[in-house]
Amino acid sequence: MRILVIEDEFHLAEALTQILRKNNYTVDTVNDGGSGLDNALSNIYDLILLDIMLPEMDGISLLKEIRKKGIGTPVILLTAKGEISDRVIGLDSGADDYLPKPFATEELLARIRAMSRRKGEVLQDNILKFGDIELNPSTLKLSGKNKEVKLILKESQLLELLILRKNAITSKELIIEKLWGFDAEVEHNHVEVYISF
Repeated sequence: MRILVIEDEFHLAEALTQILRKNNYTVDTVNDGGSGLDNALSNIYDLILLDIMLPEMDGISLLKEIRKKGIGTPVILLTAKGEISDRVIGLDSGADDYLPKPFATEELLARIRAMSRRKGEVLQDNILKFGDIELNPSTLKLSGKNKEVKLILKESQLLELLILRKNAITSKELIIEKLWGFDAEVEHNHVEVYISF
């Protein structure tokens, strides 16, 4: 799962990035609303964590803009503004969830897992299934009938993407955008190498 963090507090942004990466998420982080809007409009993210009080463009304006452009990526607002009226404004502006600061890491991770369940299949214990294989993206373990293999992160992310898109054609361009990012200098043969693995 690729997550965009839009947070202007550098220490919090760095902490969120480290926590998410430790939990096997791919993370891009920006620290202002203008850059956040540019990244969000690329439509390569599976989830956006968005602060409301940002320089250049506030989070609510950013959220309204991406919804106006037809971007349906789930958004969790992370903000110090925790009043009921603030939550109502955030949710009515297009947010899918609202988490006031300070928050517990476990709750944030649980909300991210809940958002991923809303996108499609309900996952039991965070397990993705396809045919006779099971993938646990949290532990990077792939299981078959009589065998279990520990994958590296990119292999797990690739397999997760393909399982989630099992009824659709997945282009090399989409794989590159989802796994490495739209501005990465990755060639098509990188995808072929990971498919081969």
